[in-house]
Amino acid sequence: MPVRSRISERMTSGRSTLGAIVMTTLFACFATPAAALYPKKSDSSPHHGVRDARRQAIQGIDISRWQGDIDWDKVKDAGTRFAFIKATEGGDHLDPNFKRNWAEAKKAGVARGAYHFVWWCRSAKDQVRWMKRHIPRDADALPPVLDVEWQNGSQCTRKISREAALVKIREMLKGLQEHTGKKPIIYTDINFHEDILEGEFNDYPYWLRSTAAPLRHRYNRERWEFWQFTTTGRVPGITGDVDRNAFYGSEREFAAWRQGRFDIGTREWRGGEPKVAANKPPATSAGSRAPKGAGGTPLRMAPPAKVPQRTAGARDVATTSSLARD
Repeated sequence: MPVRSRISERMTSGRSTLGAIVMTTLFACFATPAAALYPKKSDSSPHHGVRDARRQAIQGIDISRWQGDIDWDKVKDAGTRFAFIKATEGGDHLDPNFKRNWAEAKKAGVARGAYHFVWWCRSAKDQVRWMKRHIPRDADALPPVLDVEWQNGSQCTRKISREAALVKIREMLKGLQEHTGKKPIIYTDINFHEDILEGEFNDYPYWLRSTAAPLRHRYNRERWEFWQFTTTGRVPGITGDVDRNAFYGSEREFAAWRQGRFDIGTREWRGGEPKVAANKPPATSAGSRAPKGAGGTPLRMAPPAKVPQRTAGARDVATTSSLARD
């Protein structure tokens, strides 16, 4: 082969290699921004459909006795910002690991909140009494969670009417707020939200489950505050799979919510509002930018928007929430 041809070939090859390197780097930066935020966390069965949740800067977990003994120092070191811990179920069940997890999470410096799993075959009055007996009223605790879903595969499988379910939920939300002094969070899954909750309790924070698609594709809801995006997460300090969650809000909002100065359900401030210059637009909605601690990287996503009514094919009939299995 002539010398000129060999030189030309090397130059072409070099340009191709350089181009491939540049493209690979750009793709990696775009496709996996969350990996840089939480390199110690992973997923044993990752799904591309929930990549938006992985890009949120404030992430946490939810756990129960099924996670066994937890090393909370390692959980904290992995970047876990919050944990929802199962406390009670129905009117007579207390998670056997709750007290230990509650104390050790606090000791490690992980913000924690308790959750109650609702049984539709027990009265709201019985369940409120049980929650008040076992859920702590710690001033530094996150607001409590009311977990509402159909109990498929459990001893309490009956479904009640929408009207009866709403009455029970209102009574239990009221009881939890009176007990803790904090507005509760509503956790639910796709099917229960469609059957019961669409258009209801819009001033409460919502924690929604979707492990295979963006929430806007699964819920007829304009906004949400927490997203349970996988049940197969892996976090140091926990053996096996664990649910991972993302908070859709800024560092300022998360801190102010914990201090009682910001209502994440209504997005209303009770003092200490961020000042916005007159010639600048308001700050973007929850979850649009990573904190300075994570590099302040703009996130490639739009705030959730209301979507048209879903068809029956969108129902999550094959799965139930991981919280239900607890």
